[in-house]
Amino acid sequence: MFIIIDPAFGGNPTKEQKEMYQHLNNYVDGKFINEDPTELVINSSDASSKNEDSASEAKYRNSDGLIPVSAIDWNKIKSENDSLTWFGHSAFLLSIDNKKLLVYPMLSPIASPVSFVGIKRYNYREDIMLHLIDEMPPIDAVFITHDHYDHLDYQSIIKLNSKVSHFFVPLGVSAHLIRWGIPKEKITELNWWEKTKYQGLTVALTPARHYSGREPFNIDTTLWGGWVIMGTKTRLYASGDTGYDSHFKEIGKKYGPFDLTLIEGAQYDQSWPDIHMVPEQSVQANLDVNGKTMMLMHWGAFTLANHGWNEPIERALKEAKIRKVNIIVPKIGEAVLLDSDLHMPPTSWWDF
Repeated sequence: MFIIIDPAFGGNPTKEQKEMYQHLNNYVDGKFINEDPTELVINSSDASSKNEDSASEAKYRNSDGLIPVSAIDWNKIKSENDSLTWFGHSAFLLSIDNKKLLVYPMLSPIASPVSFVGIKRYNYREDIMLHLIDEMPPIDAVFITHDHYDHLDYQSIIKLNSKVSHFFVPLGVSAHLIRWGIPKEKITELNWWEKTKYQGLTVALTPARHYSGREPFNIDTTLWGGWVIMGTKTRLYASGDTGYDSHFKEIGKKYGPFDLTLIEGAQYDQSWPDIHMVPEQSVQANLDVNGKTMMLMHWGAFTLANHGWNEPIERALKEAKIRKVNIIVPKIGEAVLLDSDLHMPPTSWWDF
């Protein structure tokens, strides 16, 4: 009953929406499916033994100090220059063609439907998140990849509602937003490979290998995916949560090359290899989509898996060096100009 009453759990697609999905190739028996067979959790003795071997790393799962962050340069963000600002995990504020875009706006201190229990955000040296939404300029569009709590946050959406002109979501995700008071006319839903124009930008939803659901009774009733955003100077790909698969090469052929890719590559575990990538796979994914520069995401804010909190970036940097991939690692809160020569030697700010 609590799940039904509390709005943070979201809504469910309507009967009309479900009827519309019936003809889709990626919707079977009332559920969305991945392009290839996918196991959410693999229970095997091999996976269990490897997890036990890594248990000694558990003490490093959370940062034991205040993570250094950058004071937010709102003047740079509000300028007409293309830019990117990372807020930890997978949340970004982009400026492309002077359009202000929020990607995966999980901006709350806890990843949970309720405030009194859940996964807490790491402690930052400066509390840049406290008044973040209030300080933001008007947002032209928000892009959501799927409805998990660490990507679609009720409190963030409520605070953003009056500031955002439009929301782009995968099929079915509008049910959550509408329950939270977002007008239907402010929402565009897309299926994989569908694209549309918005204020001069071209945006498209791309496949990902993952799943959805905010409670046990609505698993996979909404779609998941990644986003392609193309402006006059910047072509950007954001993978969303995903396991490694052939869809990356398809995305590269259809929409690449990309000036910048935001690739998921943390919160991995031997028990769920199909739905999250290890950092080495993330670097390969960037190569598959033909990305000129990549940035690793899904780390730096929340611990959801049994590995060191900064292990993903260390592994990604090592693999990127081997594969000759240009990778950037700005501080959380740092505004980065997306010029044609995007080279930022890592400063190892996470090693403190």
